[in-house]
Amino acid sequence: MDCETLAANASSVSPYDLLFQALSLIPVSHYLLAVFFIFLIFLYNFLEIHFLHDFLTLFRGDPVTLTYKSCSDLYQSVVSKCKILHGRYLVTPWLSSPHLQTGFLSVFASAPPVTYKRHLFRAFDGGTIALDWLTYSDVVEGTSCVIDSSAALKGDKTPIVIVIPGLTSDSSAAYVKHLAFNLARQRWNVVVSNHRGLGGVSLTSDCCYNAGWTEDVRKIIDHMHCEYPEAPLYAVGTSIGANILVKYLGEDGTNTPLVGAAAICSPWDLLICDRFINRRPVQKIYDRALTVGLQGYAQLHQSILSRLADWESILKSSSVRDFDNHATRVLGKFETVDTYYRRSSSTNYVENVSVPLLCINALDDPVCTSEAIPWDECRANENVILATTPHGGHLAFYEGITASSLWWVRAVGEYFGVLSASPSIKGRKKMQGSTVPKPLDSSIDQGPYLNVMGDGMVAAIGNEPRETSPEDTSNVHTIQTTNDEHAISADKGKSVDSTDKPYSEKHIMQHTEQNVKDLLVPVQGRIDKLSRRSRQSIWLLAYIAIITTWPFVGSFIVSVLKRRFKTYVPAALRRK
Repeated sequence: MDCETLAANASSVSPYDLLFQALSLIPVSHYLLAVFFIFLIFLYNFLEIHFLHDFLTLFRGDPVTLTYKSCSDLYQSVVSKCKILHGRYLVTPWLSSPHLQTGFLSVFASAPPVTYKRHLFRAFDGGTIALDWLTYSDVVEGTSCVIDSSAALKGDKTPIVIVIPGLTSDSSAAYVKHLAFNLARQRWNVVVSNHRGLGGVSLTSDCCYNAGWTEDVRKIIDHMHCEYPEAPLYAVGTSIGANILVKYLGEDGTNTPLVGAAAICSPWDLLICDRFINRRPVQKIYDRALTVGLQGYAQLHQSILSRLADWESILKSSSVRDFDNHATRVLGKFETVDTYYRRSSSTNYVENVSVPLLCINALDDPVCTSEAIPWDECRANENVILATTPHGGHLAFYEGITASSLWWVRAVGEYFGVLSASPSIKGRKKMQGSTVPKPLDSSIDQGPYLNVMGDGMVAAIGNEPRETSPEDTSNVHTIQTTNDEHAISADKGKSVDSTDKPYSEKHIMQHTEQNVKDLLVPVQGRIDKLSRRSRQSIWLLAYIAIITTWPFVGSFIVSVLKRRFKTYVPAALRRK
């Protein structure tokens, strides 16, 4: 009887009630621990943390993967001697995430103390570009002084490295200071070419730059070559600056005075990166942050941008693509945003690079995806070495327990050091042609553009760039100097003492004689290509004309033939 009673009572109680009664007996603290554990798992995957992987591999780091042409002389004579590129990269343990690295670099990063010498470069359109110099004496003495009205003596043979910052950076960025300090400590002269409107310099013309604008870089490099003809020139581009640098190298080919270059975390294909940055929630955070920065800069230059584009749409932009659609595309006279991205992407120019180029990318870059890396193009060009690491974030690559150094900065310093000592550099310098650009090669150098530059800032332009002869260029480019980089800030309303130094007539004659032969070759090649295309276009138009008019012309010919040969047709056939 008792067993039957218990069975009846058990059948009348819901199993869910029993389950809830059992769960109610578990302490609340255990639930909190479970929720915290689940949150950690979510955070570990959301931030792409790889601490456990590093721990299980005993913090040995990951090997650097090099992609290059098998018969590349650059690898055999230079890169094979670079120990850092053949070693392993270990991330700072407490920054074992691309997002932690990138965020730390942008917000909390510390940099070595540097004091730049500032020079102002006046472009032919009236624009002003701030050039911030750092030399070995600046690093050793810790003070800055102007020497002979320039940062380097005219006959000095010390190599000069031109640094092109990224989209949201200028000479004050932590990673730029790391690079400049490291190279200057190796007795190199470093000059940071700030984008227009950055570094405390106001916009002095309507001409600005975008992701594919190479004219400013070209003029700066040409100016350096004319001012310091004995000094070997190198260049380092970071992020958008790397895209601009690679595009410039592909446009000018052998006509650049550079003897070596490095591209760090280049986006390569802007269209793919645009798709990537809008794909996942974590990437959309970066997209929104960049958009806010661009809008902030637009407000600083509202007087220029508001008269050239739809100001209300710019302020309402919710993504970088929206901003480009309302500002960059309109000012650059592109039909669509995708057209702007395609024409500005440096991946289209990799095959034409003729200067030893080291490219460094992290496969977990949260901004410039590895999907855009032109693996085959880099492998086909003997002048390109592509170094990739599984981790590193965007421009971070922190190493050491204190995160006091950047791996890519050491890699670039070693690469340039070995390259400068290579015997092939002397031969390459003799083979370097003119520094005059090839306008026909540039796909977006014509027309007004949007200034998309450091600190997430932009400004619009209205003037179209024009072709200038060496004489015109020499007459309009001047240099203004000042001892204090903050003295030129328009926001503070301070004036700048300037010293105009136009190129001498002797420089013009020498420059023209050296360049005339190199100009004939590309121009003749372009003329031949245009003539071939013209012939093809004529035949294509003829074919289209025949196809489209055939229904009318054919019926007319048939009727004419019937009337003409009507008398020759037998009567029996006509009756039929």
